[in-house]
Amino acid sequence: MDFELSEEQRMLKDSVDRLMADEYDFDQRKKHLKGPHGFSDGVWSQFAELGLLALPFSEADGGFGGGPIETMLVMESLGHGLSLEPYFASVVLCGGLLRHAGSPEQRAHWAPQIASGEKKFAFAHAERHSRYDIGHVETKAVAQDGGYVLNGEKSLVLNGDAADMLIVSARVSGGARDRDGIGLFIVDARAPGVTRRGYALQDDRRAAEITLHNVKVDAQHVLGAPGKAFDAIERTMGEAIVAACAEAVGCMDEMHKQTVEYLKTRKQFGVTIGSFQALQHRAVEMFVALEQARSITMYATMLAASDDAEERRRAISAAKAQVGRSIRFVGQQAIQLHGGVGMTHELKVGHYFKRATVIDMFGGDADYHLAKIADAGGLAS
Repeated sequence: MDFELSEEQRMLKDSVDRLMADEYDFDQRKKHLKGPHGFSDGVWSQFAELGLLALPFSEADGGFGGGPIETMLVMESLGHGLSLEPYFASVVLCGGLLRHAGSPEQRAHWAPQIASGEKKFAFAHAERHSRYDIGHVETKAVAQDGGYVLNGEKSLVLNGDAADMLIVSARVSGGARDRDGIGLFIVDARAPGVTRRGYALQDDRRAAEITLHNVKVDAQHVLGAPGKAFDAIERTMGEAIVAACAEAVGCMDEMHKQTVEYLKTRKQFGVTIGSFQALQHRAVEMFVALEQARSITMYATMLAASDDAEERRRAISAAKAQVGRSIRFVGQQAIQLHGGVGMTHELKVGHYFKRATVIDMFGGDADYHLAKIADAGGLAS
């Protein structure tokens, strides 16, 4: 595999890195957190101006035709900056569902609205009893008057309280854990019957609990064939897991850099603590864990668009398992080597660890994906 970036990809990475450097020093981030939705509308507009919101959509749909590699580069940069904007929820998750399940007419209608920043989307899929099973859907969709009526509850909807539109998974047939029978429905977040309760997650980002009570959806707002949405959900969730791994790599890279800098400046017994060999070894071990996570994330990114579903699943689970283990090690070492100050709210390194920990839980933690690899007989078939 060729891991060299093209000139366009390097330019993309540099532009996002510059934006994060200009807009996301720690004090600015604190100001963004105080906004009505916990992020900056101004930075979101800059995302749109740079073309980041249009990146994964095809040129025919008004985008730039970027693939998993371009998404990886953006997500890693956002991880470096500890960005609060709902790029992952709106563009990666919902944009992916639109690309994989939407008709050409639906993509032509909704993709430009996401790309321009006019509409923010959220994927209302997880439920209280679903855990990591993406096929567990209890929310019901009943056909009525040429459309559907939705009833149910959704949990941990990322960006759910700030979204303009929701993509809701609901069951049109079958049992709660059947793969067949799941549909995807585009719902106005302010439609009658939609109730949202927003809250902050551990990493300062926002999510919502959403209740749907007799919510009416027109036929043109059904993504794909009703009851046949599982494959699109699985494909999108796989791509989203890889993108989340890339963001975690950005977080870990910053934790390592800030820890090494602290070791070079913090003095104890009249010398910098970085002069102690035992702490140097810790920093090297952090670097090894970081590079292991970076390498497997690049590998999974290269296979994220593969038509071989089994190979794709193995690579995604391998990346999530290794990244999760690296998150725990790098984060714990960063906090410990900073000493008591590493636990304070005023120091940025702790916020990186919180964000990385939440990423570890998205789509299944390290142990869950390690078990999936074992059940599949290993990374290589």
